[in-house]
Amino acid sequence: MSHLETSKIIRLALFSAVALLVSCQNVASRGQTQYLEAFNPGSVPHSAMYNADQVSYWDGDGISGAASITIDLSDQKAYFYKGGTLAGVSALSTGDEKHPTKTGNFKVIEKDQWHKSNLYGDFVDYAGNVVVANIDITKDKPPPGTRFEGSKMHHFMRFTGGIGMHEGFLPGYPASHGCVRMPGHMAAIFYHNVVKGTPVTVRP
Repeated sequence: MSHLETSKIIRLALFSAVALLVSCQNVASRGQTQYLEAFNPGSVPHSAMYNADQVSYWDGDGISGAASITIDLSDQKAYFYKGGTLAGVSALSTGDEKHPTKTGNFKVIEKDQWHKSNLYGDFVDYAGNVVVANIDITKDKPPPGTRFEGSKMHHFMRFTGGIGMHEGFLPGYPASHGCVRMPGHMAAIFYHNVVKGTPVTVRP
């Protein structure tokens, strides 16, 4: 390989690296919190392998009976039953090692379709642009001219303390702060098929 060809290859590699860095810096400038996404907002992977959902389904529209949900932490799935008949399954991302999802028998105690976190989110400017991402309001101080914007937890179904099922990012492993993240379409389906008092069992 000639010296000229080697130089061309090196310049091409450097140009590609710079272009990649620039593109990463422009990703997720609005509301893409690490809490929700499970990745640093400057490096959210653009790949079908992330947030892919090949297990969720719903067959419950023609089934009658009282609803109940079983959340299985080991296989990261939620099982929705109507009258004891399996009506649907949802992929999940539950609490990580530092913020485990509590196991036990619970009931849905609150439903909030457009819920936002009051603890985790971003500090944003007047236009809603993220100034500081992935903050914990109990630990982080807002820079001047910013306000707190909680992470979106749409179709929130609280079942114990601050923990509930809601729409969120699924990286393929437990990654939340204790809540039960679901694909958006499944969170909506579960939300519209539960009532306050619906039993929720969380098993290891």
